[in-house]
Amino acid sequence: MAAEGWLTGGQVYDQIADRLRVRIRSEEFSPGSVLPSEAELCQVFGVARNTVRRGLAILEDEGLLVTVPSRGRVVFGGTTMPPYRYQVIAARLRERIVRGDLAPGAGLPSEVELRRQFRVSRNTVRQALSVLEREGLVVAEQGRGRFVRRDLGEGGRPRTSGLAP
Repeated sequence: MAAEGWLTGGQVYDQIADRLRVRIRSEEFSPGSVLPSEAELCQVFGVARNTVRRGLAILEDEGLLVTVPSRGRVVFGGTTMPPYRYQVIAARLRERIVRGDLAPGAGLPSEVELRRQFRVSRNTVRQALSVLEREGLVVAEQGRGRFVRRDLGEGGRPRTSGLAP
């Protein structure tokens, strides 16, 4: 990957995401291929590692990339399934939230129910739920369970006007 020169202006990570998105869509990085390392991308774009990470996080949120431990970031697409069960569970719950099957404020199935449904360990279920919490789709209430955020807007995205779950 040739150096692209320094990026300037506001929100450089958006520019990184835009450039990588173009390369993914043109299949320069085809589905299943591993992206260059963060260090390599830092050199290519002339930016700090945290800036590269923020750009990559945008593409992960869009579903274009999947992080695979010991491999790096892999281009998602085609018939390729996420490599880990927790990602499959998180994707199915996310889909139900976005479709409206799980309305804002609704309780998620319990860990026990999810364990039985997906035939996985408690740890795998908790990892999937943790992904949804980090994405801002789900909130945990001590002793009560996990719930879809009440302030979700169109398409299952948290509204930016309020901070309360």
